[in-house]
Amino acid sequence: MAKTGVYPVYENAFKINDKGRSGDSLVTIAEMESFSVSIDGNTVEWSPLEAAGWMRRMVTGKSLSITLTGKRHVGDAGNDYLAGLAWSTGADCNSQFEWTLPSGAKLKFDCVVNVTNPGGGESRDVAPLEVEILSDGKPTFTSAVLAVED
Repeated sequence: MAKTGVYPVYENAFKINDKGRSGDSLVTIAEMESFSVSIDGNTVEWSPLEAAGWMRRMVTGKSLSITLTGKRHVGDAGNDYLAGLAWSTGADCNSQFEWTLPSGAKLKFDCVVNVTNPGGGESRDVAPLEVEILSDGKPTFTSAVLAVED
């Protein structure tokens, strides 16, 4: 049975393919502290005569961005993989990402990784790691009911 009710944010789980888009090597990412999600919908508007001046709209496309913010953890496969992409460009930044929601539902998709902060801070700070995970094509969503049956 799928989980219901409110939940703490730490029940979200994220994995990255540390082999890029080849193979099936999804690993967790240690030391992530927060995340934000942005869905950008492409909306087309039109104003047919029969609408008497009121606009019609349709969402014709979408993209998804997940920003992860945490600490740099040397020795963790997921954290090392992401940090290593700070100096990469082009297809070397392509990977696969999986988000498991607290309900048990999963969102998996090809992505482009943009590392925005691979370290820094004051001498007493813990080095940060901040990345943007940008969807590259349509994601696959598996509902919590189907995920439990797997």
